Amino acid sequence: MKKSRFVASLAVGAALALGTTGCNMVAPQATTIPYSPADGVNIPESGPLEIRNALIVADDDGVNGNLLAAVINDTDEPQTLTIGVDGTAHTVRVPADGVVSFGFDGVEPLLLEGIDTPPGANLDVSFQSGTGTGVEFAVPVLDGSLDYLAEFVPAA
Repeated sequence: MKKSRFVASLAVGAALALGTTGCNMVAPQATTIPYSPADGVNIPESGPLEIRNALIVADDDGVNGNLLAAVINDTDEPQTLTIGVDGTAHTVRVPADGVVSFGFDGVEPLLLEGIDTPPGANLDVSFQSGTGTGVEFAVPVLDGSLDYLAEFVPAA
């Protein structure tokens, strides 16, 4: 009798443990989902260069905008990044094992003229480096209402 009670207790305990923790087996864990923890976006698979926290700060009408981003080169050779917006291409040379941060560390933001995208929207921008095929990504367009972005609004 005591043995069957012990086995029953173990069975109930095991069922309770599985029942309360089993949801982790089928539900995705939020901490494993990649995301951009900033105002901008990270651009995946653009070639050997990594683009982090890309965003555009536009004027009130959304006619012109300044691209802010950090471009990271982890390779042993200089690389060129081509940024395409509405048929206009901009190229940036990034030194070996170096970083180019548009808008920071003495590097001017990249002025994108005639984007015709108001703040609050996204602008499709293509990024390509090395022999990669490149990607087109929706980059958020912001205004200067945040103090730390106010200095990046393009001059009229």
